[in-house]
Amino acid sequence: MPFSYPSYGSCLANLGCSVLSHFGIEPPNTTYPPMDRLLAKNYKNVVVMLFDGMGTNIIEKHLSPEGLFRRSTVCSLSSVFPPTTVPATVAIRSGLYPNQSAWLGWSAYIKEFDRNAEYFSGEDHDDHSLPAVNIREAIPYSDITDLIREAGYESHFLSEFDKGRPEYKSLANICNEVSRLCAAGGKKYIYTYYKRPDKDMHELGIDCEEISFLLRGIESMVSDMADTLSDTLLIITADHGHINIDGRILTDYPDICECLVRMPSFEARAVNFFVRSDRIAVFPEIFNRHFGDSFRLMTRQQVIDSGLFGPGRSHPRFGELLGDWLAVGVSDKALVTYDKGQKGHHAGLTPDELTVPFIAIEKGR
Repeated sequence: MPFSYPSYGSCLANLGCSVLSHFGIEPPNTTYPPMDRLLAKNYKNVVVMLFDGMGTNIIEKHLSPEGLFRRSTVCSLSSVFPPTTVPATVAIRSGLYPNQSAWLGWSAYIKEFDRNAEYFSGEDHDDHSLPAVNIREAIPYSDITDLIREAGYESHFLSEFDKGRPEYKSLANICNEVSRLCAAGGKKYIYTYYKRPDKDMHELGIDCEEISFLLRGIESMVSDMADTLSDTLLIITADHGHINIDGRILTDYPDICECLVRMPSFEARAVNFFVRSDRIAVFPEIFNRHFGDSFRLMTRQQVIDSGLFGPGRSHPRFGELLGDWLAVGVSDKALVTYDKGQKGHHAGLTPDELTVPFIAIEKGR
């Protein structure tokens, strides 16, 4: 399979920086010119809707070129590395590249908690019976919606994961609230997050008719909502794409496991290994014997020097969170810790995982 690298400078973080700049806030990185040109028209409402997993490959596979999403696609946008929900949504919500935010995957080894903790939930990735911890307190970042509010503008984050808002599990409720907010006066920013189609593609893969039906439903609902808007710039994008995977369980490879200090972290296609000091030298040969054609194995220093997680000055904890070796998926293999039940995944370096749509719908005054 072909593989590529994120395009830092034209990625989700830069889109977030454009939003910050539009509201008069100095962004941490460069802005995204296609977004800047649209924002220069000074719409009253700026709405960014992110659909988890709805990469360019997914809309091209399942949606008609004549439908709202594909006919309104301005261009493709790059995700970040790894192209997965935690670093990608933090990028668009902060304007930071993953090396700057230190939000690097689904889970990471956090030394003060001595566990592989899941960033969003705080749960122990290997033992869910342990009490949750607060990663946002341990590794904080400034959210765009908060910064805009502090600058004196109205700003909203609509998601079931925002302070426990179960009503936003429903896309219909999200769309209704966007319509209501946009009808009110005042310059404002609205960001929404919806967990589908990612959730379904993990279970079903990316090819089945159920995914087509789901995508058509999402497009129809957003189209109906867009018809209610005026004086609004509506941007639709995704955090990453999705591919069908061939899952392998790490514990089926005891010669790899015996090299490890602890179970790996980050992602099944961006596997972060802390290796025993007496096995550092032999680990690459052992790992590549099994997965040399499927993963690119990089040392901690190679990861840092490559800028894979982003350019510029890194977060003080970035190097600490990296293991001794990082295995980056460049084929369809996923190396899961315990259970290979999923059929679809992401977080590797294939173009289908890294490329997301930049969809712009302009509703005049």
